Amino acid sequence: MEDTMPGQQRKTVIISGGTDGMGRATALERLARGDRVTVIGSSEAKGRALLDHVANPNLRFLRADLSSIAEVERVVADIAERHDAIDALALFANRISPKRRETVDGLEFTFALYYLSRYLLGSRLRPLLNAAPAPVVINVAGVGNTAGRIFWEDPQLTRRYGPVRAQLQAGRANDLLGVAFANQAESKARYVLYHPGFTRSGADNHQNPLVRGAIKLLATLSARPVADAVRPIVAWIDHPPIDPLSAIDRGRTVDKSLKTLNPDDATRLVAYTEDQLRSLRDLRTPEAPQAG
Repeated sequence: MEDTMPGQQRKTVIISGGTDGMGRATALERLARGDRVTVIGSSEAKGRALLDHVANPNLRFLRADLSSIAEVERVVADIAERHDAIDALALFANRISPKRRETVDGLEFTFALYYLSRYLLGSRLRPLLNAAPAPVVINVAGVGNTAGRIFWEDPQLTRRYGPVRAQLQAGRANDLLGVAFANQAESKARYVLYHPGFTRSGADNHQNPLVRGAIKLLATLSARPVADAVRPIVAWIDHPPIDPLSAIDRGRTVDKSLKTLNPDDATRLVAYTEDQLRSLRDLRTPEAPQAG
């Protein structure tokens, strides 16, 4: 185990999707600085491999299916039980689903994993973030990209599903998530929306072997090295930006007047999300028997 670097305070870092690619690289970089790191991932085997690779007592692996609301709530409870404050929350969890499928909550999988898990982790862990001296949330998605939109008439894509369509919608939802979080008066944490561009990360995760092979070939030819892509993330954890919201697309600052960062749309998405969560809670809560 390496000691904390001179003049640097040890931080508590939570990473969703931290057993692969950029999430894993960020975890290793922060461990090298002496931080306490909790990595959340769905694969027990990958989590165990990471633990065996570093053999560092500052690293915890928390296995969870973040497409499940109950699993996210379990993760939040576990973290709250172990920590009084969180310095950084880094959000990477995502997985392409070639066909439409629903989660245990009846939600479209990409929406649930790529967007809703990030919404829930940020909102539920907000008190612990506020308890840290200089907290930051880093949401790794596709800010700056204007392709795709929120399908307000059918956000769960029940009528017309496609993997690219689902990914782009969830990407735009994450843009709005950053806007909404930063606009909350009770949020002390700085929020960073970060689009690293095409990186040599996660090529093994695609279920289709032909697509997987094509991604690997493209990664070999033109992708950005993972170490380069995570360097800004590691730096933001040490020195969060001053502004409540930062949007960075491959090293360039994104104009916050971009249509994909519209505050009214952010408010609308929060309302839709909370309505979905209320409906699901009502379904899980048995109706009280009538007196008489």
